[in-house]
Amino acid sequence: MAVQPVPFEQPNSLPTGSRWRMTKRERKNLLTGLLFISPWIVGFLAFLVYPMYYTIKISFTRYSGFGVPTNIGFANYERMFNDDLFWTALYSTFYYTGLAVPIGAAVAMGLALAMNAPLPEVPIYRAILYLPSILPLFALSFVYVALLSPTLGIVNRALINIGLPNINWFGDPTYAKIALVALAQFGAGQVALIFLAGLKGIPSSLYEAAMLDGAGVWRKFWNITVPMMTPIILYDLILGISLGVQIFTQIVIIFGNDPPGNPANSTLSYVLYLYNNGFRYSQMGYAAALAWMMFLLTMILAAVIFKWSKRWVHYEGS
Repeated sequence: MAVQPVPFEQPNSLPTGSRWRMTKRERKNLLTGLLFISPWIVGFLAFLVYPMYYTIKISFTRYSGFGVPTNIGFANYERMFNDDLFWTALYSTFYYTGLAVPIGAAVAMGLALAMNAPLPEVPIYRAILYLPSILPLFALSFVYVALLSPTLGIVNRALINIGLPNINWFGDPTYAKIALVALAQFGAGQVALIFLAGLKGIPSSLYEAAMLDGAGVWRKFWNITVPMMTPIILYDLILGISLGVQIFTQIVIIFGNDPPGNPANSTLSYVLYLYNNGFRYSQMGYAAALAWMMFLLTMILAAVIFKWSKRWVHYEGS
C-alpha cells in the first residue's frame, strides 16, 4: 500500500503589524529597562541634545546671554571670514594639533616598546611611565611652569650648563607653541598602554618567521610591528585630534587670559577665543557659531583621515 505524502503546511503568517505588538510581560520588561537607563536618557537629552539644538539656534542671533536674542541670519558666520583673530586662533590650534598628535603617537609607541621589554623590573617602569598621565592637568601645568622658568627652571639651568642659550619658553612666540607640544607628551603614558595591548596581540610567529629570513630589529619593526599597529595608530590620531582642537586649560594657566593668547597671540587657541567671545565679551551668538564651525571642521578632518586610512591601515585578516 503506497503511503501518500503529507502536504507541507506553511505556518500561519503573523497578522499585519503584529511584530510591533508586545505582550504584557514584554511591555513590563521594556518599562523596567527604560527606568534603569532613565538617568542616562535624561543626561543625554539635557546635556547633549538640548545644548546642541540651543547653540545652533542662537548661532543665527545676536545674543549677549541676557534678554531676548535678535535674529541676524548668517551674519555670525560671515563675520568669521573677516575676523583676523578667528584665523589666528584656527591656525594656532591646528599648528599645535598637527605637531602634538604625530609626535605623541611616536612617543607613545616608544614608551610601549619600552614597557614591552622582557625585563624583570618592567612592571615598575610601566608604573613610572604611566604616572604623569594621571596627574591633573592644572597641577601638571604649574609644575611645567616651574620646570621651564627662565630664571629658576631646571631645564634652562641644564641648557646654560651645556653652553646653550637661556630660552624664554613662555614669553617668546617662537617657542611658546613648542612648549605646549612638549607638555602634551606628559600624557603619552596613557596612550602607551593601548599601544602595549596592541603589541601583546601581535603573533610571535610573525617575528620568528622574520628572524628565520634574516630580518633585523628595524626590518621587523617596520614590516611587522607598524603594519599590525596601524588600527591603534588610527584610533590615536582621531582621539588626539579631538583633544588637540580643544586645548584650553594649560594655555590659561601658563599664559593667562589677560590679554588672551600671549605672547603676541601665538598661543590663542580656538576654544580660548570661543570662551572669550561668549563669557568675556558677551557675544554668545558669535561664540555658538564658532563652536559649530569647529564641529564641522573637526568632522571634515576626521572624514578625510578615515578616507586616507584605507591606504595604510591593515586590519587582521586583510
